[in-house]
Amino acid sequence: MLLKQKKIGISIGLLFVCVCAYAQVAPPPDYGQKIGNVVVSASKSGTELKDMTQNTSILTNEDIQNSPEQTIDQVFKNQSSVFLNDQPYYEKDPTGQSLNVRGLGNARTLVLIDGVPANNAMYGTIEWSRVPLSAIEDVEFIRGGVSNLYGNYGMGGVVNITTKPISDNKGELSASYGTFNTSNVAASKEFSVNDVLKLRISADAFHTDGYMQYPNIYPAKPASYIKGPVGPEYADSRNFRLQGDLKISVDTTGFFNIGSSQMSNPPSGGYNFATKTTNETTFSAGTNTKLSADENLQVNAFYQNSTLWQQNVTLGSVPAYITGNYNNPSNQGGGSVQYTKNLKDHAIDQLIVSIDAREVAATNWTNNLCTGTAVSGTPCTTSNPGTVGSIASASGKQQFYGALGQIKSKMDAIPLEATLSARVDQWLSQVPYYYTAAPTGLNPNYTNAPNQSVTKFSPNLGLLYQATKELDFRGAAYQGFHAPGLNNMIRSYGSGTNWSFSNPNLTPENMIGYEVGADYRWGGGFIQVTGFNANITNAIYAAQLPTGVNAYCQPVLGCTSSTTSTLYGNNQSIQSRGLEFQSHFELTEKLSTDVTYTHTNAELTWIGSTVPASTNPLGSQLGGTPQNMGSASATYYLLPKTNLTATVRYIGNSWMDTAHAYPIPAYAVVGMRLNHEVTQNASVYLSALNLLNRNYITYSSGTSASSYIAGQPQSITVGARIIF
Repeated sequence: MLLKQKKIGISIGLLFVCVCAYAQVAPPPDYGQKIGNVVVSASKSGTELKDMTQNTSILTNEDIQNSPEQTIDQVFKNQSSVFLNDQPYYEKDPTGQSLNVRGLGNARTLVLIDGVPANNAMYGTIEWSRVPLSAIEDVEFIRGGVSNLYGNYGMGGVVNITTKPISDNKGELSASYGTFNTSNVAASKEFSVNDVLKLRISADAFHTDGYMQYPNIYPAKPASYIKGPVGPEYADSRNFRLQGDLKISVDTTGFFNIGSSQMSNPPSGGYNFATKTTNETTFSAGTNTKLSADENLQVNAFYQNSTLWQQNVTLGSVPAYITGNYNNPSNQGGGSVQYTKNLKDHAIDQLIVSIDAREVAATNWTNNLCTGTAVSGTPCTTSNPGTVGSIASASGKQQFYGALGQIKSKMDAIPLEATLSARVDQWLSQVPYYYTAAPTGLNPNYTNAPNQSVTKFSPNLGLLYQATKELDFRGAAYQGFHAPGLNNMIRSYGSGTNWSFSNPNLTPENMIGYEVGADYRWGGGFIQVTGFNANITNAIYAAQLPTGVNAYCQPVLGCTSSTTSTLYGNNQSIQSRGLEFQSHFELTEKLSTDVTYTHTNAELTWIGSTVPASTNPLGSQLGGTPQNMGSASATYYLLPKTNLTATVRYIGNSWMDTAHAYPIPAYAVVGMRLNHEVTQNASVYLSALNLLNRNYITYSSGTSASSYIAGQPQSITVGARIIF
């Protein structure tokens, strides 16, 4: 197999070389025209990219088409301060597809798809499978606190994925096939019904046989220390969408989106008899009314319903058996109203006022199997899989009510623009029932968690000084919050020797941060440099409990004085400081480059009395957060309709754990992509990830050697797109 992959890599490399040798040159599109007047819709105020006071990037459709990566999370991972490792989302557990920005931790950044949250209501993880690359128009990325705009989830930043606009009657078909039997098919058709209504129907299907998660390398330890690979992580996903644009009147437009998504993959290790499946339906709609030449009113609403069915398998057992299953139905919905007024001949140039409401709700039903003595009283072993050992069940709901005000002002005396916004959020939490049950004869342990109500204030002050036509200096200071995830509040799970207990009494996390930066833009590119500092207090962490804590162990089967247990609590403080660099250069008429670099110091500054200091030392770089990351790409225009892109991604030395017991060596991965436009309506491409077929461990979080995972092996993909 290794020899075959090497031959594939050599063949691909020769193909790239041959194409370059006989190609002619044509100029690329002018970068200044392409990006100069882009409006960042995620700012909620129609702010142009050049006027953003926080570090903001735009991934254009061209950027996406030139990337060798085949999923949006892997394309996005090359942005500065984005901590997504070199393992595609489909190789990860559905509950582990998180996003970490600026080292602030997972589930603290908001991701939107056409304005609708892609964060799972239960876990806060990102449902990347809901949008194929072929459907994406662009991606906006605002780093730093945006709780002033979005409240909860906006503590670490916001990612706004926008799908392609609906035209008249266009149709599109795209397909790709690659290594590990990985295939992706997407189709869409637009209908201009009349002057009022335009529709688009689209569907896509993805499949991969996947690759082994467990690496066969590990620093300073024998290979036997790692559990061997069991099977590939195959995955399947399906999406169906109906989108509509409405011209309600001369001054009012509207839209609606209806979607259905499904994804399934096996648990870690590739046991195909224990799949994990996510089903989701989504609906969103809104209107935009021009009240006058300077006034605008937007009304939006959305609803999502999700179900996650998951089964866990004991690894390394012969025969392997299912040790637990759980079902997590959840839903979220909300709406907003925003009024915008552009003022003339006033000290204030723009005024925004908005109100919004949102609710998230979830239920956890867990059956823990084959541990100790079952509920029936029969010993639970590999000979009777499926016997229930203990049960955990809980339900939770959170409501958010927010009000936002924002003003913008440009000074006449000096080229200084100020943006001041402030948001007030009311967070309400209810956990109506929460219990664990054990063997026959022991009553369930009900917990009556009190309802909670917390008011949070999230201000943001941004300044932009235009030193010259090309050079800007900017700064922003902000305060934000993040509510505890329902996963942390209601989901307890484990076995007789290892348990994780949720905590229905968790409270929101708080953040104070600031950043300063400079942008130099010209017609052929840009350079951006940003320094940032953020401090999170009341941070949530699962601390290890002293052995034999009766309040938690007694009602749980097999939980004894020797059991290792953890309990979520607001028992940490985190500081993250760093430097971000992004640049784009049009070097010649035929060659352009992009370079990013991130340096991040993320560490604990305080731990609670229940948190073990030995595994959570203060002042030590957090696990799963490399200090140094960088990427570079070069796009060469060979022919008027042909280009070649080469990329390299570098990750410096890091650790899985904060105690630095499990190191992850530095690595660099090379990729390439060749695009060719056959006709105006047909194009083909060839891409290669990990072109040199490097065997490496990608960075991640974990507390044992079994948590090590391999980066994506060499993956070759061919694809085509037809517009009709």
